[in-house]
Amino acid sequence: MSTVAVTGSSGKLGRHVVAHLAEHGHRVIALDRVPDPSSSALPKPPAFVRVDLTDFGQVTEALTHVDDVHDGIDAVVHLAAIPAPGLTTNAATFSNNITATYNVFAAARRAGIRSIVWASSETVLGLPFETPPPYIPVDEEYHPRPESTYSLVKTLEEEMARQFCRWQPDLTMVGLRFSNVMDERDYAQFPGFDADARARSWNLWGYIDGRDGAQAVRLALEHCARGTGGVEVFVIANADTVMSRSSAELAAEVFPDVPVTRALGEHETLLSIEKARRVLGYAPAHSWRDTSG
Repeated sequence: MSTVAVTGSSGKLGRHVVAHLAEHGHRVIALDRVPDPSSSALPKPPAFVRVDLTDFGQVTEALTHVDDVHDGIDAVVHLAAIPAPGLTTNAATFSNNITATYNVFAAARRAGIRSIVWASSETVLGLPFETPPPYIPVDEEYHPRPESTYSLVKTLEEEMARQFCRWQPDLTMVGLRFSNVMDERDYAQFPGFDADARARSWNLWGYIDGRDGAQAVRLALEHCARGTGGVEVFVIANADTVMSRSSAELAAEVFPDVPVTRALGEHETLLSIEKARRVLGYAPAHSWRDTSG
């Protein structure tokens, strides 16, 4: 049983990750500014440590030793951040998110931790696609196109990870470019999206069920545990879109001049998860179509 620290453990995705990792036998150390009250009801509740991730000393201690909690961490899952553009000023978003991520990466390296999974973002693909994507489905093969300060930080985090792994060749890091995180209760609104194809075109009609996001985190940790060294990034979305209309129809209507590189399944995600399927064994198990109506 490995001991895994999860930052942002009380967030929308973090709650799913904590529960999923505990269910799969990991000991979870939850790191956040506030605890998640619902976590106490889990069969294996996490240990909670209150941490300000912008304080390097606190992060270093949290990943090294905390009295009556742990004497060392095997792996880190870094999810904590101001989670979207526009929630505060651009400079505040940049300062908080880049500082927290640097502190987690650097403190983990100092603590001898060699497995790090962190939340990158679909936004690095060019969201909100006011400039159309280079092709559809989008994937990890083209250079990031940040269009907001939030996305700029995510892009810089990916480069920071590459440099950390260059400095520490036995360090394995995985960045997960999560799509828009959804809980099951969010699915009631999905049928309404069909009225306007452009309303959700900002992320190519993608989403990620929090439970499948947690699965991706666990698989990424297993990838890290194999000790290959270096950085990998993966787009993580559900296998379908948020729309009832076909993916090919949506692409043709909203992005008529963008090349479609292959035949599309009826509701296939346009945020390609092929790399995650191939390398991690990622297989989304949930869909809004299973719960609607």
